[in-house]
Amino acid sequence: MAVEVVYRSSRDLERLFMDKAEADRYDKMLELAEALSEALHKAVPSISEEQLEEIGIFMAKNRDLFAKAFRGPVDVLSELNFDKG
Repeated sequence: MAVEVVYRSSRDLERLFMDKAEADRYDKMLELAEALSEALHKAVPSISEEQLEEIGIFMAKNRDLFAKAFRGPVDVLSELNFDKG
């Protein structure tokens, strides 16, 4: 019988990872998404909770491109992937 080590996300208990670093990256992404959602909710309170969560996760998953756009040419946002999943 083989023993397999898996890591669980502390923010998404159903999500399992084979690599601790990958689990840590995922948790950090979710932490950023939550912070973004909270900031957006304060700025635009009329956005629904579901929309805030989707926007926060989208921005967190694409944080590198958004960071580049904030620092320099905004045309890097054309590289965003809008596929769900």
